Amino acid sequence: MQVKDFIRVDRTTGEESSTGRLFLDIGYTGFKDLSGVRLLRCGVDTVRQLYRGLIRPEIMALFEKPGAMVEFAGEIWHSGRVGRDSGYQYKLQNADLGFILLIKNFNAKLEHIGPHLKIEVSPHAIDALSPERLQERMDYFAAAVMTNRERNQCAVHLALDLQGWKPPVDLVARLHCRARTHRDISGISQVEWATKSSVYGRGETSMFGSASGVQLCIYNKTEQARATDKLDFWESVWRRRDSFDAADPDNYDPAQDVWRVELRYHHSVIQQFASGSIDVKTGEAIDTDSFAAFSAHLDGLWRYGLRQFKLIARPGYYEPIWTLMRDDVRVDVAVDSLVDDTEYKRYYKTSRGFSGKNVELFLGNFVSLLARERVGAKKAFETLQQWDCWPVIRDHYAAKEMTQRDLYKHIKALLEERHVRWGRAV
Repeated sequence: MQVKDFIRVDRTTGEESSTGRLFLDIGYTGFKDLSGVRLLRCGVDTVRQLYRGLIRPEIMALFEKPGAMVEFAGEIWHSGRVGRDSGYQYKLQNADLGFILLIKNFNAKLEHIGPHLKIEVSPHAIDALSPERLQERMDYFAAAVMTNRERNQCAVHLALDLQGWKPPVDLVARLHCRARTHRDISGISQVEWATKSSVYGRGETSMFGSASGVQLCIYNKTEQARATDKLDFWESVWRRRDSFDAADPDNYDPAQDVWRVELRYHHSVIQQFASGSIDVKTGEAIDTDSFAAFSAHLDGLWRYGLRQFKLIARPGYYEPIWTLMRDDVRVDVAVDSLVDDTEYKRYYKTSRGFSGKNVELFLGNFVSLLARERVGAKKAFETLQQWDCWPVIRDHYAAKEMTQRDLYKHIKALLEERHVRWGRAV
């Protein structure tokens, strides 16, 4: 069912208007006035640029003494190791510059060309530099880390800060999306379910979707900024659009909490957009591989996200705040937007592009390892669902008319057969 918007009306003239803040739901709830909502800023909160290449031999010497201050690319950095969950082994960090360099991919050999570098940029560095200058800075650091350097796509987080609104208590029930995961964090606990949503009390943070895809986060930015000692910086950002009239109701109000609606796009999703989105004038794919090249498409990315995640007022209709955020917000970035010149679409690689032999071979070896390590079917299936390649496995068996429940039973049966025929730990 296609979701529709309520009628927007200008409060002064009473006429229908695409920019009106009065939303009419004739015959049902009446109307909703959003004139008190202040859209403070929508910008890029995080940039992650990935690179492939061969690590220079002298780079590894920077990590001989973990925790040491080292000189690299004309700057002083803090060197150290990072956890395996990051996918990398080492890091160089300069919080003053606003850059973290994650170096040496866990899954690639040091002496081989591979995806050995990810550069993460903090909000204050993004705020201070144009996309072109930021890209130049990242490329400069990348060239100092590796030879045979080539860009390997980027990931971005887009964040809207607003006042005069806070998420409803029944947010989870009314926010519709394809995501299988929802988290609600109240500050003292975290609840996570793989196939449904759950709320503990009145959470300060709600997350929908997967970090390896498109993720929506809604949280109290004032509290988060205060907890990380960044409130002064963010208040300076929120005051930029204040008028000279101190009594202007559209000005930032320090006595009122700021809530953030954030869309986080994994680099694989950005690649899907780069491969599938078309320039309407030339008919060619936009085919970008860097943040600077993709920055003109951030408005399109923002609108796409708010169509994937839908806050529903009643069946078939968007909540007015969702319409306002989707249609009235523009991402604050120093480039001309190409949203009206581009048809945005994601290009998906599916398991139908090959025979599926690799999936079958993997599953057989996977079951053998499970039996050897005495891992049960339930835990094994949960682990499999967290893997980056899970969508390909799921789609392969879906093409064979097997549901996820059928696949679980299949793994369980294979595991039982393995135990009976060859023993549990042979």
